[in-house]
Formats: sequence, C-alpha cells, structure tokens
Amino acid sequence: MTATTAMSALDIRGLRKTYDRPAVDGLDLSVRAGEFYMLLGPNGAGKTTTLRMVSGLLKPDAGAISVFGVDALKNPVAAKQITGWLSDEPMIYDKLTPFEYLEFVSGLWNVESHVADVRARGLLHWLGLAPHAHERCEGFSRGMRQKVALAGALVHEPKLIILDEPFTGFDPVNAELIKDEILELNRKGATILFSTHRMESVEELCDAIALINLSHKILDGKIKTIKEAYRNDTYLVEYIGNRVDTDSRQPYEVIDEIAGEDDNYTIRVKLNPGKNSNDVLQYLLPKAHINMLKEVIPSMNEIFIERVNQKSA
Repeated sequence: MTATTAMSALDIRGLRKTYDRPAVDGLDLSVRAGEFYMLLGPNGAGKTTTLRMVSGLLKPDAGAISVFGVDALKNPVAAKQITGWLSDEPMIYDKLTPFEYLEFVSGLWNVESHVADVRARGLLHWLGLAPHAHERCEGFSRGMRQKVALAGALVHEPKLIILDEPFTGFDPVNAELIKDEILELNRKGATILFSTHRMESVEELCDAIALINLSHKILDGKIKTIKEAYRNDTYLVEYIGNRVDTDSRQPYEVIDEIAGEDDNYTIRVKLNPGKNSNDVLQYLLPKAHINMLKEVIPSMNEIFIERVNQKSA
C-alpha cells in the first residue's frame, strides 16, 4: 500500500439517495490520494448505491461529491475522465474481442488511437489476456470477462479506481490473481475505492475503511486506529502444569479454556479493571510455567460483526 498524501482524492458530503426507503442517508466520506479505501457493510447496506453515485451512474437526491477537486455533480464528464469503474457484474460487449472492446472504450474517452493501442496491448498482457486478445468475449469465463472489464476501466488511466465487489463469483485462485493486480495498481499510485461484504482480506488490502449499515456510516478511519480503539484487555495465556483453579485473587476473568495434552493449557482471559499483563504473570508464575502471554486484539471481522449487530438491534 502506498503512503497517503495530504491531497484529497474523494470528498463526499451529505450524500442521500432514497427509493422506497433511504439507500444512502447523509453519508460523509473522505479518501486521500494514494489510499486503498474499503467500503464495508452487509448486503443491502448502501455500498453499491454509493459507488454508483460517485462514478456518475446514479444521481443523488442531495449532497456533494468532489473527485480530485472536480465537482462531480456540476462537471460529471470531467469527473468521469479521472475515474475508473468496475461493477460487480462485468459489463462488456460479447461480440467484440478484448482488443476491440478496449479500442471502443478508449474512443469514448477521446484517447488518441496510437496511445489507445499501446495501452490496450499493455493492459491485456498485464492481465494475462494477450493470448485471447482477438477472440470474441462471448465464450469467456466470468473471470476472463471481469479482467476485460477491469482493463476497460483502466484504459484511460484514471486517478480514482472504483471496484464494486470485484471478487464476486471468483474461485480462490482467480480471486487471488485479481487481488494481486489491484494491489499493484495501488502500489503504482492509484487511489482505490473498493466495496465488499467479505472481511477475509480487509487487513491485508486496505489503509482505511468505512463501515455502512442500514444506509448510514457507523464507523470509519485507519485500520490501525480502529483496532487500537477496540482493544479490550483480552489476553491469551498458554501454560504447563496443573490446572490453575479460579480464586478471588486472580487479576482476570477466564473467558474460555482449552485443555491440551501433557498438562498444557490455553486460556483466554479479560483483565479486571485496573490490572495489566504484569499482574497476570505475577499471579500465574508461582503456579505454572508460562509459555505464552499475548494480547488478543479484535480482528476487523469481529469489529464488523459487533458494530453491525449494535446498529441492527
């Protein structure tokens, strides 16, 4: 992931869209240039609606969107010129070959033909599509079609790349390939705005997140800052010896316990108020041999579930 700068890539203020009910309700969001920013939320939270409004495919009922300083509502064409959009379902023309499709998309963005030719060949090679460059897309697998669509989203060299659930329907091998390709774009300086309801790769991929549920943003910030805020004095302790019984002097509450073989025990504990890890050691060392004492910091998946359940209650 690239280091962020002070420049703003995307600013959203008071964004609203209502159908039968609010789909997005008063959303504020800021993404810095060079960031890999992930929009998280359960299905139906408002992620896709938000991304479609940012990409110019959907008009908001209220609010403001700025893309690298361009007012996307007053100057939609200028904003689209610096934005690339990849939907969760690849939208390409089946009767065209990948090379023809990229030529067509380049023409929409007024990319000069000789420049478009070079970019198309480079993208098809990078995405492993060069051997299929002159085959019609109608016979392609979903993974290949999504790669063609990704090339189309990149051929005009956008500064902001918007990816809506790009791993949907992929097998693990192709999902890993797409992930690596997206990370490479970010390393080269592109700003990535990415939506998903899957938490498996959040901490590996992104710099910052916003969590949306029931049309509202309920959490946002840097991954490291969020995880730090959700530390809850929980530790994992592994020891050897006789089982340590509970008594009134222990500086913790045992949350769960796993009995291993040969007098090996692992316990997960939550510190009592005012206690720290040294208190745990001082209490246990006279009773057992400590192999490990490690703080358990909640994963983003655990934080996601906790906050969504709070909002939905």
